[in-house]
Amino acid sequence: MNGDWIRTNGCLRRHEGSDVGQCLDGHPESEASTTRRRLLGAVGTGALLGLAGCLGTETPDPVTLTDSDACDVCRMIIPHHPGPSAEVFYRNKDPSDHENPARFDSTWEAFQYDFERRDRGWTRSAFYVTDYSAVDYEVLTDGGRPLISTHPEASAFVLASDVTFVVASSVEGAMGRDLIGFGDEADARMFRDDYGGELAAFGEVTRSMIAELSGT
Repeated sequence: MNGDWIRTNGCLRRHEGSDVGQCLDGHPESEASTTRRRLLGAVGTGALLGLAGCLGTETPDPVTLTDSDACDVCRMIIPHHPGPSAEVFYRNKDPSDHENPARFDSTWEAFQYDFERRDRGWTRSAFYVTDYSAVDYEVLTDGGRPLISTHPEASAFVLASDVTFVVASSVEGAMGRDLIGFGDEADARMFRDDYGGELAAFGEVTRSMIAELSGT
């Protein structure tokens, strides 16, 4: 993994051979991790309370994905494959004949599914994606392909509206190139600078962007 990034306890570092470089934000690991997690917790709590107050209903919480959870598009078992995962909740609808949420082993599949369901008049109540600013992730090389680790635990998910996506970088997930979300925009920019791609907010993700990633 020479030259690859690895996040350890919330701190983004670069592997240099067998050594791990200095934390990129310049702080000791414990301080960087504590500060980021405290900030994420405060922002997340405030956002949920604000949304609940406006809509008069609670935002559903993400769930941990297990070996019983298959992707609602490709049917692969989600925790068995690398890359970002996603969960989408719908109001008064059961996705793919099971209870909410709809579950995905790639972000682009979640967007594809959601575009199709909203065309049918479904109402989305929450869209969660893996937040790579909040997990200890790795970028590994397998058969010459750089792959990013998967994190199926509920604590790894954040509302998609709260991340900056790196779209179509050279780093792949379960279904090839994807949208990799970071709760910290600075993390997204560093990842983009190292692995390519473009930055996009949740509202900037288009059908044509998803079609290009899916190869359709």
